[in-house]
Amino acid sequence: MLENDLFIERFFDRHVSQLTARHAAALEQLMDLSDNDLLELLLRRKEPEDALNSPDVREVLEMLRTPLPNTVAP
Repeated sequence: MLENDLFIERFFDRHVSQLTARHAAALEQLMDLSDNDLLELLLRRKEPEDALNSPDVREVLEMLRTPLPNTVAP
């Protein structure tokens, strides 16, 4: 889904140099979701639940959600 791709591209543009193994594992959990479920999380329409509700996933999700300065989130 294009919207998800935009979030992910922005995430790597901003954070690639500071990513850890924890971030990678959390990102992998998020990438295992369906496109629609991931978009719901990215747009703050829902929050992580059950196995996704971990500090690492929440941290990566916030990194993904953070818009660039002077831009509107996709």
